[in-house]
Amino acid sequence: MKRRNFTQLITLGSGVVVAPQTWSDSLFEPGHQGYVRQELEAELIVAGGGLGGVAATIAALRNGLKVILTEETDWLGGQMTSQGVPPDEHQWIETHGAPQSYRNYRNAIRNYYKSHYPLTAEAKQRIDLNPGDGAVSRLCHEPKVAVAVLHQILAPYLSNGSLTLLLKRKIIGAEVSGDLVKSLECKNLHTDQITNLIAPYFIDATELGDLLPLTGTEYITGTESKSDTNELHAPGKENPGNVQAFTMCFAMDYVPGTNLTIDKPIDYHLWQKYIPDLTPPWSGPLLDLKYSNPKTLEPKVLGFDPTGQPTGDVLNLWNYRRIIHLKNFKEGFYQGDSTVVNWPQNDFIPGNLIGISDQEFQKIIGQSKQLSLSLFYWLQTEVPRPDGGHGWPGLRLRGDIMGTEDGMAKYPYVRESRRIKALFTIKEEHVGAENRYQVSGQSSAAQFPDSIGVGYYHIDLHPSCSGDNYIDFTSLPFQIPLGALIPQRMENVIPANKNIGTTHITNGCYRLHPVEWSIGEAAGLLIVQAIQNRVSPRTIYLDKNKMQDFQKRLKGEGIELEWKN
Repeated sequence: MKRRNFTQLITLGSGVVVAPQTWSDSLFEPGHQGYVRQELEAELIVAGGGLGGVAATIAALRNGLKVILTEETDWLGGQMTSQGVPPDEHQWIETHGAPQSYRNYRNAIRNYYKSHYPLTAEAKQRIDLNPGDGAVSRLCHEPKVAVAVLHQILAPYLSNGSLTLLLKRKIIGAEVSGDLVKSLECKNLHTDQITNLIAPYFIDATELGDLLPLTGTEYITGTESKSDTNELHAPGKENPGNVQAFTMCFAMDYVPGTNLTIDKPIDYHLWQKYIPDLTPPWSGPLLDLKYSNPKTLEPKVLGFDPTGQPTGDVLNLWNYRRIIHLKNFKEGFYQGDSTVVNWPQNDFIPGNLIGISDQEFQKIIGQSKQLSLSLFYWLQTEVPRPDGGHGWPGLRLRGDIMGTEDGMAKYPYVRESRRIKALFTIKEEHVGAENRYQVSGQSSAAQFPDSIGVGYYHIDLHPSCSGDNYIDFTSLPFQIPLGALIPQRMENVIPANKNIGTTHITNGCYRLHPVEWSIGEAAGLLIVQAIQNRVSPRTIYLDKNKMQDFQKRLKGEGIELEWKN
């Protein structure tokens, strides 16, 4: 069968942009009723368009590689966009502790608002503009703005054909020979068309580590035992099914003087009375303004007032992840603020998304959406108000902010995935403050000679589907070791998300936005280094001189390898 090469960009339906590729002649035969199987080739296939996948892609593209990037949703950006979570970051993020490219991305988001939105004169002059003035981050913004900026960054590479961007695509299979992956099978979620993706290297940046079982890459899930890791906070018994809760986030705003109450959700009667079965016990019903303090596990009281007013000496949940603060914009432009709901009350504790069928996945997602809708209805009708009343009927679901019709995010906010069995595993003794001091007597994190980046977040494990309450304690500013990105056996599959060689516990500080970007950028540059020097990623890790050459490249591209004093 003959093949035809098309050098122009071709735009298919549903916003999928496909760069130069090879099409079969049979695609154009009379009476053809659908796409036949295609083959696309590149130097690097990146599966997953979250922050890690995008960072890996950008790093490879700016160094001259041809890349194919796939993404299950129609939005790039993962936890910052399709999952609807403004960036969770450390307190030094504006100046250091992340790659320069990540800080450039953050500033580009700010500049997007300054260029396109009617900001007040004061807000426009703020170097550190925070559009929502949310308490959780120095940059709380709308997910769709983060998407727009990513497309601006990628536009030149789509134009010159070095990037093939396949949205609404899922990897469903792989061809493997020994320790090498030859190709991946990619399914179009609209048409069911299957495309073979061929390359010498593959990056797994999927949210759940989906490439690992498909390629036979060894991995673990859930909780290791204390005898396995000797971690201070590890349980006595391992549990591969024990993973953190995920969340179906949603956005809402407040229109004073209106009644926008939605129909009572089908499962409201279940969630209204639901008390999580956790150890130590939860504080009471999930739909309440009390929850377990993550650090002490004692009941903690929260407040809620969508006018943005302080709620005494307790946190006003409305302000926590607020993404639009109307006071930053010209008077009258917004009717009210907008906020994202990623709270303790809509963590979906009963379900695990790893290793289940597509049918079961959709069932659990449906249940988690019912929880989030029930929380929203409770806020409209029952939540205590400061004036003694109940409910705020002027709350409005903002599906347009999330890019959906049902008001929910496009994809669940995933906190934990499969993790590779790596040449080196990051344990609590390397980054946990108490465990580190207990083992080494030091108050700084382990120094890794193979550092490929830095990051920081406290060890933050949300309630798990097997009954653990919060596990939340102090960590130390840490490095990212290359050994945690190298599988024990497979040669050409590299992780670039929450699927690196951490434990269940250390995943709690290596899973946040800037760290994921750091991991992804380093993974992309690792493939560049391997291809340009005709060596394997494993060889770069094992050879001291080659490792130092790679670190020199990383520094030259704006990546910090150690923390500033």
